[in-house]
Amino acid sequence: MGRMITFAGALAAGAIAIGLPTQSALAQGKTLTLCWAAWDPANALVELSKDFTAKTNIQMKYEFVPWTNYADRFLNELNSKGKLCDVIIGDSQWIGGAAENGHYVKLNEFFDKEGIKMDDFMPATVLGYAEWPKHTPNYWALPAMGDAVGWTYRKDWFSRPELQAEFKKKYGRDLAPPATWTELKQVGEFFQGRDIDGKKVYGAYIFTERGSEGITMGVTNALYDWGFQYDNPKKPYQMDGFVNSPDAVAGLEFYKSVYKCCTPPGMTNAYMQEGLDAFKSGQVAMMMNWFAFFPGLYKDPNVGGDKIGFFINPGEKQHATQLGGQGISVVSYSDHKEDALQYIKWFAQPDVQKHWWALGGYSCHKAVLNDPSFPTSAPFAKDFLKSMEMVVDFWAEPSYAELLLDMQKRVHDYVVADKGTAKEALDLLVKDWEKVFKEEGKI
Repeated sequence: MGRMITFAGALAAGAIAIGLPTQSALAQGKTLTLCWAAWDPANALVELSKDFTAKTNIQMKYEFVPWTNYADRFLNELNSKGKLCDVIIGDSQWIGGAAENGHYVKLNEFFDKEGIKMDDFMPATVLGYAEWPKHTPNYWALPAMGDAVGWTYRKDWFSRPELQAEFKKKYGRDLAPPATWTELKQVGEFFQGRDIDGKKVYGAYIFTERGSEGITMGVTNALYDWGFQYDNPKKPYQMDGFVNSPDAVAGLEFYKSVYKCCTPPGMTNAYMQEGLDAFKSGQVAMMMNWFAFFPGLYKDPNVGGDKIGFFINPGEKQHATQLGGQGISVVSYSDHKEDALQYIKWFAQPDVQKHWWALGGYSCHKAVLNDPSFPTSAPFAKDFLKSMEMVVDFWAEPSYAELLLDMQKRVHDYVVADKGTAKEALDLLVKDWEKVFKEEGKI
């Protein structure tokens, strides 16, 4: 009899426990792992996601990998059908391979059911981060982190009256953020080797890294502005005459001329972090880098605040900039897909998106970007908006990794290693890319 009472008591206790908020009891012990790169926006996302855990009682774990290993680490994970990542913020170029190889959950039905509309996100980010095939309403991600290449400059150096006067005398215009690459090179030459506050400084920092994606993500900002195209807009995969057009050759030559005239010594294999180091240590007047880093730079005690300014990638014959950024996807091999979808649903809410921007993430949601107060919400906000309206992305084909390594080699050989001419580099690149697409049966 006593045992019966004990059992009844246990049942009653159980009933009391179940009588607590149902959702939290159901969610107890639930954990999602989110995979991304290790950088400032990831820290902002950890902070943001505390709200998700508070609302759902689903705990969050994070796997953040340095950018230099990010693609290798997570593409290997996806290709081996690993279960580490439930939610992944995957690079824009992965979308083709992830869709065609079944790595990501297709989100169309989920979006329809939850009333999540892709029209609520900036078109360039839907195209760049969510769609495959491109220009079709097939969605494999929610736009998560808008990004593009932009520039910082030493506003405090530019505003010095003696430098203003000297520059105006030499070039007949004010020393100001450059609007064209020609102007950027002039400003770079003006600062190169100059003594500022007893220290030798250099004109500009640009991407040159060879191993992952660095020099490609840099040089395209000049190539696009001279007229480079990945292929014939009227005939997909026809690259001869577009990748290696006379204008594309001129753009590649110009990027090399900026590298030669105006960068610090030893920057032969340099990408994001080396640029941040060069700018923070007061070595350079201007720096190419991703908008993602600008909130952190603005807060920097030594070069931030009043000392830093921002400008969009300069134009030349045309005006474009390299797309960065990522979409957020549910990994199809996850054992927690329903919970992962709940995270996507939560993240898509306009109020969460506003908080994301406030914490230092770059929202792609029109509720944030079209808000009349957005351009003045941060010193780089207006430039971010302008940049996202003129972004171009690298190939998002399933074979993107081979295509990227081909371009890394050809461009680095010419710009940094002084091998051959720009025309030869781009002619070889066309041959490389034709080989890849022939093997795939696309040409």
